Amino acid sequence: MKYPIAIAAGIAGSFFVAQAASAAGGFEDQMGRCLQQFANTKDAAQVMLECTADAGKLSACKVVDNSAAGKGFDKAAMCIAEKLPMGAKTGTVKVPFRFPGGA
Repeated sequence: MKYPIAIAAGIAGSFFVAQAASAAGGFEDQMGRCLQQFANTKDAAQVMLECTADAGKLSACKVVDNSAAGKGFDKAAMCIAEKLPMGAKTGTVKVPFRFPGGA
């Protein structure tokens, strides 16, 4: 992975890295683009999103916690969430992102 990001979705059976890697447009590529566009990869941050999961995708996401306000990680997390595969999970879900920095 070019940009280290830990996405601990905490949603059993819904996040499959193999599915993400093969997703159209490339999930890993999307992560890199989002980070470069919105945040400094040398900084660390944690962001919690609350979203609606349906039809294998997330929608209506909002930031409920951001450890590095004003540094763009909230925008990067929202951007990444657009491509995050959710499998068969439906309903309201919390999606934590950890950006370890140092890249």
